[in-house]
Amino acid sequence: MFDMTPHHDLPDPVPAVEAHLAAAFGEPSGRAGVTFVGVDPIELLRFGPDESGVVRYATLGMSRAPMTDPAAALADPVRGPRAELVLSVRGAQDSVLRPLAVLAASPQVEGLVVAPGASLDVGGPLWEGSAFTAVLVAEPGGLVADLALPEPAEPVRFLPLLPMTAAETAWKRVHGAEALQELWLKHGTDLRDPKRRAVPLS
Repeated sequence: MFDMTPHHDLPDPVPAVEAHLAAAFGEPSGRAGVTFVGVDPIELLRFGPDESGVVRYATLGMSRAPMTDPAAALADPVRGPRAELVLSVRGAQDSVLRPLAVLAASPQVEGLVVAPGASLDVGGPLWEGSAFTAVLVAEPGGLVADLALPEPAEPVRFLPLLPMTAAETAWKRVHGAEALQELWLKHGTDLRDPKRRAVPLS
């Protein structure tokens, strides 16, 4: 017998996502909610600081729906990539919460599919006094493992965000994400340093 029932009754993945993040980082040290008109609520969780002073900010709610290619004729309510965003920075930078929520809402608002290698522009400083105006979406899996959901849903991937200055963003546009990451590596760039300068782009 084939199962002919539509798979539209996937339980809300958000509670499982929150438990998964807490298993990786410990209990949140803070949380905030941001709402946008016509968009499911987005929560932001803060974890830490840990022993080395690093604070993690994670979105919660972006994975509620799969990201859909805007060119697709019909949005599948179950299938498609799901993600949450994670930013690591030394010291609390709580003014990053709203820009992060805007990025997390962009798949619903703009039909954006957020994937590794993409640049996301926040349209201003990433946090108060920050030199960063955009982030590079890095490969998932290193910081937080994927979270499997009941089939046919894809797992939730936790995408690290790497802050970029305007000069780095422009350079990445020409040379690509991989080349920029190699440059950071070559210069031993501390991507968690909230006050770091742009890497030498020569």
